[in-house]
Amino acid sequence: MIGLTSLWINGRTAVAPELNHRRAVFILGKIDEILSWEKTKEQEKDVRFVELGEYLCEVRSKQYWRLEKLKSFDEFVAKRFPESRRKAYYLMAIHEHLPRISKPELRLMGWTKARELVKVARREGQKFDCAPWVQMASSMPREEFK
Repeated sequence: MIGLTSLWINGRTAVAPELNHRRAVFILGKIDEILSWEKTKEQEKDVRFVELGEYLCEVRSKQYWRLEKLKSFDEFVAKRFPESRRKAYYLMAIHEHLPRISKPELRLMGWTKARELVKVARREGQKFDCAPWVQMASSMPREEFK
C-alpha cells in the first residue's frame, strides 16, 4: 500500500501517462489553430476562450507537450503565449472551476468576467451557486462586476 501512494504528488501522478500520439497531435494542432486565428480575429477569439482553456487543461494533464520535446508544461505555455502566460492559466482556471456553467453562457459572459467568477468559486468551494453569479455577470458591465 505504501508503494502505491508514492506514485502521487499533490493529487497528480508522478508517473508520466502513456502518450496518445494521435490525440496529442490533434490537440496541439487545435491550440495552434486557435492561436494563429487569434492574431487576425482578436475580438472573436474571446468567444473561443472556453475551448482554448479546455484544450490547455488536456495538454497539461496528458502531457502532450512532451510531443514537442519540451521540458515542462510551463515551457509549452511560454512558447505558445509569449506575451501573456498568465492569460493561459486564467483560461485553464475557468475551465477547471466553472464546469457547471454552460459553454454558451461562459462565451456570453466573456473571459474577464469568468476570471472574476473563478475567484468567487475558489473562495466559496462546494457552496458555490453559479446561477445568480451568471445572471449578474451577464447584466453588469465588467468594471461593476469586479
